[in-house]
Amino acid sequence: MLKEQLAEYLHRYHHGAENAVTSRTLEQVLCVSGKELRDLVNALRREGIPIASDQSGYFYAKTEAEVRLTIRHMKNRISGISAAIAGLRRSLAAFDDMQIRLPLEGGDDS
Repeated sequence: MLKEQLAEYLHRYHHGAENAVTSRTLEQVLCVSGKELRDLVNALRREGIPIASDQSGYFYAKTEAEVRLTIRHMKNRISGISAAIAGLRRSLAAFDDMQIRLPLEGGDDS
């Protein structure tokens, strides 16, 4: 239900990038948290509803270019997250070197 309300609201009042609305405003209008709003947007996008976003906020895409720019922005975020994961994986080596390994009870470390 909220999903449909969000799509209708964006389509009616925030059609096109020039009419973008901040997430804070949407949270207040729909009485949802930031996470709930992001989940709703994600669900709509998965269904093929062209909910776009840029630095100004969310909007119902009016053009193909607006959708493509949103896709590009999302791909950049994926790349950044992948790089962060790779860095965290590299950091695990430091933990392997720093951890004291205690022998297991009944093990062969006598």
